[in-house]
Amino acid sequence: MKSGQTQIARIIGGILLISLLGWANVALSKIQGEYELMEEEPSQHETGKVILFEFADFYCSHCHMFERVVGTQLKKEFGDKLEIRMIGFPVIPGKLPTAFEMYNQAVTMGKGPEMKQLLFQSIHDKDIQVFDKTMRSLLLKEIGLDPTEFEKGLASGKPFKTLAKGRTWGERIKVTHTPTVLLDGNIRVANLTAENLKTVIESILNQDSKS
Repeated sequence: MKSGQTQIARIIGGILLISLLGWANVALSKIQGEYELMEEEPSQHETGKVILFEFADFYCSHCHMFERVVGTQLKKEFGDKLEIRMIGFPVIPGKLPTAFEMYNQAVTMGKGPEMKQLLFQSIHDKDIQVFDKTMRSLLLKEIGLDPTEFEKGLASGKPFKTLAKGRTWGERIKVTHTPTVLLDGNIRVANLTAENLKTVIESILNQDSKS
């Protein structure tokens, strides 16, 4: 009797899974713009908000331009309905990982966007290439972070582990250049113009409003 109930439960579960997958495919089929659905990656979508994962290198001039121009336009357009999360993905050879670790530590202390902007400006506008403890203390003052707590966090090794985790993700999905953008963790967008990204993001948000 129990085995029969188990079999019925499995059948019902299978039907529900197929229904959910079918609904997801229908929703995605209505998304406008240029994009690629990465079917093997799980969706990280949150209702009413789109998460833009940006695989980027602080030393990459294209990443700096994307942040300064496209990222700024998109945040102005969507506000709290769009969250941009940078995934550190070093591609420029000969650079230390310090900047990426600094960013990851700042994220844990609630100052990720501020640190990201400051690092891009320091590297590309001020030509600062080495972030030793003295330089870090100057930057931390600019964004209001406690140096002692910050340095303790860096020394813990957690920011480096976060960098390694992001790199593993990028390698798994075959990121070959920066910036590479994934929306909600499984919608890859190669055309990084503000117009195309706006179209795709709007479509995703519109699907939320209709569901």
